[in-house]
Amino acid sequence: MGRLSRAGVHAVLIAYSLLAVAPILIVVMNSFKARSDIFGSPLSPPNAQSFSLIGYSKVLLRAQFGTWFANSLIVTLSAMALTLLFGAMAAWALTEYRFRWTNVLALYMAIGIMVPIRLGSIAILTMMHAAHLNDTLFALILVYIAQGLPMAIFILSEFIQQIPQDLRDAARCDGVPETRIFFDVIAPLLRPAIATVAVFTIVPIWNDLWFPLILTSSSSTHTITLGVQQFLGQYITDWNSVLAALSLAILPVVVIYIIFSRQLISGLTAGAVK
Repeated sequence: MGRLSRAGVHAVLIAYSLLAVAPILIVVMNSFKARSDIFGSPLSPPNAQSFSLIGYSKVLLRAQFGTWFANSLIVTLSAMALTLLFGAMAAWALTEYRFRWTNVLALYMAIGIMVPIRLGSIAILTMMHAAHLNDTLFALILVYIAQGLPMAIFILSEFIQQIPQDLRDAARCDGVPETRIFFDVIAPLLRPAIATVAVFTIVPIWNDLWFPLILTSSSSTHTITLGVQQFLGQYITDWNSVLAALSLAILPVVVIYIIFSRQLISGLTAGAVK
């Protein structure tokens, strides 16, 4: 029964992995094929007759793909870094310095996880217009920081609580300032949690279409997700360019996952044990 149970679990995991990876493989395969072959044999890999790089040539040479890609990198990495910094500092403050309204603040942060930020789109658009931040990458960064902070604070708070209090007290007995305790003692121990929060923060930002659509108007401030929409027409769609752009857009997320995968697994495992 033990072997049968393990075999069943592995079969389910393999089936789920194939279900998750198959659409990505189909997009990548068809990005290297001519338009007629995309519709004629969408599930077959490219061969000598169907292989074509016309989609990549259109995206890289004719469109502003480089600008969109750079905008997405700037917005995503900036929002991620600031979310991790502010989230870790807020989690440290809520966990270490208890006061009367600590639980109220923690509940307020939890509400930010339950209530989608898109419900406040009109208010956000009004605030950005009043601050003269419309059509800027800074507006997107601010929105994504607000979007990611509740989850970051929640996850990092749980990990900080697992750090022994004696470790912090020993540093204080040695006269170490609070800022150094946080950055030199606590932060290095949060690497698995930081990797987990980083992945959970990056993916929604990189794939988001809503806020770039309502907060940016010029092509110079479009992100890659919004830029790809220019290849989608009401009557005619350039599928070669769409699939090529999507394939290139997948690369940063895959690279980031490979970089953080080990720490991510450790963070998820620690959270499960908790």
